[in-house]
This record gives sequence, C-alpha cells and structure tokens, in this order.
Amino acid sequence: MSEEKKRPLLIVDDEESVCTMLAYWAEKFWDYPVIVVNKGQDALEKLNQKPGVVLLDIMLPDISGIDVLKWIKSFDKNIPVIMLSAQASVEVALEALRTGAFDYFTKPIDRDRLKKTIENAIRSYELSEQVEQLESLLREKYTFENIISVDPKMQDVFRLMRKAVSSTITVTIQGESGTGKELIARALHFNGPRKDKPFVVVNCAAIPHELLESELFGHEKGAFTGAHERKIGKFEAATGGTLFLDEIGDMDQALQAKILRAIQNREIQRVGGTETISIDVRFISATNKDLLEEVKKGNFREDLYYRLSTFPIYLPPLRERKGDILALAEHFLKVYAPEMNPQVKSFTRAASVALTRYSWPGNVRELESAVERAVLLCESDRIDVEQLPLTVRGNISYKDTGTPAEESASGSSLWEPTSPDELIPLTELKRNYVQRAYELCEGNVSEASKRLNISRATMYRILENKED
Repeated sequence: MSEEKKRPLLIVDDEESVCTMLAYWAEKFWDYPVIVVNKGQDALEKLNQKPGVVLLDIMLPDISGIDVLKWIKSFDKNIPVIMLSAQASVEVALEALRTGAFDYFTKPIDRDRLKKTIENAIRSYELSEQVEQLESLLREKYTFENIISVDPKMQDVFRLMRKAVSSTITVTIQGESGTGKELIARALHFNGPRKDKPFVVVNCAAIPHELLESELFGHEKGAFTGAHERKIGKFEAATGGTLFLDEIGDMDQALQAKILRAIQNREIQRVGGTETISIDVRFISATNKDLLEEVKKGNFREDLYYRLSTFPIYLPPLRERKGDILALAEHFLKVYAPEMNPQVKSFTRAASVALTRYSWPGNVRELESAVERAVLLCESDRIDVEQLPLTVRGNISYKDTGTPAEESASGSSLWEPTSPDELIPLTELKRNYVQRAYELCEGNVSEASKRLNISRATMYRILENKED
C-alpha cells in the first residue's frame, strides 16, 4: 500500500504516556497516520474514519476493552484489533482472541514485534476486503437476472430454480455439454441461504476413477502409496455450502455406493481412516446422460438415481430454444468487443440469420467461441457472415445476404411489391419491417423493440419467423 493511501492506526488507551509512545512509533518510524482517543465510546465514534488497525487497551475508564472489541467486530468484522494489557492474564488473552482480536500484547510493548503484527494485520484486512468484493461480484454475476434467456422453454427452468433455490433439496441438472449446467448450479447456490459458504465443484469425468474417491472423501496419512499427509476431501471442504458433482453419470459404480451412503447418512470416512465425519452439504449434480436409461443399461445405481433425482431440472439444448441465440450472441458481443475490438457494435442481417439457422451442437459454449472469434476477425462495426465459422456459414443463402440487388439504398424493397399486381403477405411485411428496424438500430434489439413498441421476445420471434 502506498504511503498516501495508508489507513490510520486507531490508538485507544487511557494512559497518555502509552498513547504518546505508540503515536510516535507509528508516525516517526512506520509512517502511519494516527487517531488517538482515551475512551471506548470515543473509539466507536472514530470507526467511520476507517482505521486500518485498532490498538485497544483492555482496561478503559468507561467501557471494557472486550465490549469495545465486540462492538468493533459488529461494525466491521474484518477490522483487525490488537489488544493491549498491563497484566499478563492467560484468561483475558484467550477471551480477547475468542472474541476476535487479531493479537494480544502485554505492556511494556515490544516495538519490533508490534510493527510486524500491524503489517500482518493490515495485509489480512486488505485480503479480507478483496475476498468480500470478489464474493459480492460472484453473487451478482450468478443472479437469475444475469442468466441470458428470452425463450419460453427456459422460463420453465427458471420457475423450477425459484422453487428449489431457498431449500437444501438435492437437485440434478440434465443437459447436453455446453448448455450451462454449472451456471444453473451456481445460480442456485449464490441465490440461496448458503451463498456465503463454499461452492465446491468436482468434475467426475475429468478425474481418474482411482483418484476420485480420495478427491471426494479425503485420505489419512499413509492410506496408500504417496499419501504423505492427511488430505481434506471435497465433502469436508464444502461444509455449510454446496457440493456440485458435475458429469456424475461417468462415476464408477463402486464409488456410487459410497456417494449414496454419504447423501443418505450425511457422514463420511476418509480413505484409510476410521473416524466418522458428519457433513452439512447441499448436493447438486449434473449430467449430459439420461440417467434413467443408464440405470436400465446397468451403468448407474437405481437407488442413487432416485436419491439424486429428488428435484430434476432439464436444461434444453440451444437448438430447442432458438429464441435465445441472438440474445446470447449480443451478450457475448458486449463481453468481448470492448477489450478485443471496440469498433464492433452489432451483427449484419445475414450473420443474424446464419446464427439462428445453425443447430449449435456445442450449445452455448460453441456460440460463445464463435462470437469471440468473429469479434477478433471483424474489420468493420458489424460482424458479417465471413467472420463466422464455416459450419455456421453453411446455413446462409445468397438471398439472405441483403445485397444491393435485393435491397435499394433506402431498403424500401423489403415491403414494396415487385409488380403492381403482387400482394405481400402481412406476416412478411411485419417481418421485413421489424428486420428494417433491427438494421436501422445497428443490431441493437433493445433500441429497435423500444422504437417499435414491442417486447424483445416478440421481436426475436418475428425475426426468426416464429410469429404470424
């Protein structure tokens, strides 16, 4: 931390000589600004000045130092408090540390040790604040509102999520690879009562079967060759929070039995251990397989299937919710363009048609990669078909490209008949008019729908020929 950004030390002691000495050390030798008060009540009033560390005497004339410590921790649990005492009492020291003190010093105070303790306390404080900021950003990222979708099929998913989010019910999410199963699992966790506790992910398909048991349950020292020390497994690491078992359909059957016991009994044993450990974990699993079909084939335990499938959520592939394609493409454009290619603002009509006609076997993950690539390749303000992958380009025909031969400079040919006797169907007129608004607004669906006085979802349906 630079000198001008150093937070002050709040010194709270009724002995003037101690206050003078500590302030001198802080300002003269350590370059910290200081705030000095002699009473506990005065200390509480100075907390809004955001001290980096509080040096707090145990014996104060108005309030007990322990009580002041409790109030400081209720104000901001991260503020480090170093307790000072003229008496070397083990009981008082333990009480202070149990209440949340960072450290405990007896007078006379060792200056060098105090300096190092203050530096460690400030580093701990800054780290705690950074962690809280990251957790706050993480919770914000995984709110339901930040899951991009306008397709009616996803509204069924959201309805189920809202039912499950406030409980600890076991949830299984089924969907193809790339559909966003982990995103749904994280949203369930970070919007629920366990949001401040760990969210632990285990990819059952990525870890070799022989190592997965130790990864999940942990092991004791000497449990097997190479087990040089005790290891805490994912079940214990997720205590109080959520354990997300991704691709559980690939788990070995022998391990399935142990998972079943852990879910039923809420207790585990480490590999090579005899101690029974109670666990408080919410289970969310995900699979790209039809688990019931795997049960019929003998690949998955029936009892575990019914235990996991208490509350199933089916996540439809992108090809079944085409209404989300352009919405997601716009979202990824806004994510990647500012950093990679700021001039890119939207998609051409031809690119939009190609995106919506492609089946996206890799689902949302494939769409994100395609948009990221297109942003990098684009040399104008609009992504065109040429910047899309070859697989996506194959879904566009010449008539979709909007060439000058088909559209006049004014674009009026979109809704004017080509001969006096021709009548253009109303549905086509509406679609062409909406398409024209989309282009005039440079692919900004929000702006176009606002100007047309229709919803974004309606606009997407019209653009995709889904509305009469």
